[in-house]
Order: sequence, then structure tokens, then C-alpha cells
Amino acid sequence: MSADDKTSTEDKLIARFFAPLATHPGALGLSDDAAFIKPPPGCELVLKADAIVGGVHFFNDDPAHAIASKALRVNLSDLAAKGATPLGFLVSLALPKDIGEAWLKSFADGLREDAATYKCPLFGGDTVRTPGPVMVSVSMFGSVPEGMMVRRAGAKPGDKVFVTGTIGDAALGVKVRQGAAWPLSDAQREHLLSRYLLPRPRSALAETVRHYASASMDVSDGLVGDFAKLCRVSGVAADIDVARVPLSDAARAVLSADASARETALTGGDDYEILCTVPPSKVDRFRVAAMAAKVAVTEIGTIGEGEGVRFLGEDAKPLVFAHGAFSHF
Repeated sequence: MSADDKTSTEDKLIARFFAPLATHPGALGLSDDAAFIKPPPGCELVLKADAIVGGVHFFNDDPAHAIASKALRVNLSDLAAKGATPLGFLVSLALPKDIGEAWLKSFADGLREDAATYKCPLFGGDTVRTPGPVMVSVSMFGSVPEGMMVRRAGAKPGDKVFVTGTIGDAALGVKVRQGAAWPLSDAQREHLLSRYLLPRPRSALAETVRHYASASMDVSDGLVGDFAKLCRVSGVAADIDVARVPLSDAARAVLSADASARETALTGGDDYEILCTVPPSKVDRFRVAAMAAKVAVTEIGTIGEGEGVRFLGEDAKPLVFAHGAFSHF
């Protein structure tokens, strides 16, 4: 195949599947090597990039539209935790030779639906061949009013620790997908599988986080490990009451049948919930704003002086985990 033929093939792929997603004028219809965007007046850009790889972050036979949505949503989750509003994204695809047009159409449909739902158009990217599994890398950009991005470093002694939604569903869903035989109803099983397959970024809470949180991040590598990161960079300690960590009915059913699954729920990752700290004087307003945004929030602990995070069991003794968080390395 000549270079011209290769370019023509790639151009056709872009024109057919991805150019329709590039609805912002600065994307130039994906006809150029770059794009441009101007942040809203008085705002700063917030930048984020995450990649997902077949066999690591998703199963190779997962639906293509779900893979696309997951790639977008894990980045949206980070923006929400920073208090940012999404503006757009870039996507790079590494595709095996046997990926055909049906897969690409489904993938593009998944991107299109979520790009419209979360109001974040495509601005460009790249497509390459790979001998390995599918890899999707999304670089996303959002905006916050100047000086108002909520960092991990900001938690202070006395702050209350909050988490959105429920914890552990996705990690338990992976176990179900791998054949775990827990006694679950069909609805409970589907709930866990859906939480693994499609994250639910808490974008509706971004403004609330921006106004009331002293520190914030999303939970991607497990509550235990991610909260330790937040406390470490903030230079604080914390006690977390494990009994107060919010669990779905499905997760509770798993833990009632298999107590050892608690560690999976707390350390397994893929929750994509927001973990944040809130000063005591702002807690009531934070709760009211979260309720107005229709996002469930649960207080699970308190920030203290010193260093180290303790997850306390029902006997008030610290729990010990074999693996504190998901790690690629």
C-alpha cells in the first residue's frame, strides 16, 4: 500500500466516523493537524489525559460503544472532581488489524452519544495500528473560574470526608464478569456488571465541589489507596469509618455471602466517584447543594493532624489490606 493509499484510507475513516463528532468551530472539521479553543472569559483550562487498554481496563469482547463511553467518562470524572466544566476532548486509537467497520461505527456511536450528553465535542486525535489489544487514549480539557480548581492538596484537620454514590460496585462487577458465583439476584448481578462497564461521572456535582470542597479527587484506583494519596499530598491524617462507606444493595449482598470481598470493594478501583473534604462550616451547605444536584453524598470520616490513613472496622481497630490500591506497575 502506498503512502497516499494509507493516507486516503485514514482520511476516509476520520471523515466517516469521527468528523461528525467535531461540532466546535475550533475543531476545523478535523481537516487540519491541530485545533484551537478559547476558554470562557475569566476562566482557566483544566487538562486531563487517561488511557484504557483491552485486557487491563476492559474485556476485549466488551461492546465497542461501551469502551468508547468508558474512555470518555473516566476523564469526565476527573474534571468533575476538580470542579471543572468539560469543553472538549482529543482521542487517540491504537487498533488491531482485525478491527472492522462495524466495531468502529459502534465505537463512534458511543463517543457521539456521550459527547452530546456531557457537552464535550471532539477536537481531534490520531489512529494507529497495533499488534496488541485495543488502546484508547483520551485527552480532555475543561474550564474553571480563575484560581478555583480544587486540588488534592487542601485538606485541613477538622474537615469532614465525603464520597459520592456507592463504593465497590465496579470492582465486584469485574469479579462477577470473571465468574464469581455469589448468590445474587439477576438485578443485583446486572447492577454490578453495569457499574464496571459504564462509569457514572458525577459532573452534576462539579460546581458544588468547586464552592465547598477543600480538597477533591475521583476514586479510580480504590478508595483506600486514592484517599491515602489525597492525605499524603495534603500533609494530613484521617480516620475512616468503614461501616459508613456507602454500599449498594448488590454489594451488601456480596459481602453478606463473602466477607473477604470487603477488601475488593474498598481497594479494587473503577468506582469513579468523587472523594472530597469539606470544612465543618460548609458541611450543611455542601449537603444541600449536593441534594439539589441530585447526587448522593455520604460522610465517612474526619481529617486529623499528622500523617497516615486508618480505615476502622466495627471494633474501631484499623483494618489491614493486602493491596491498598490497583496499580499498573
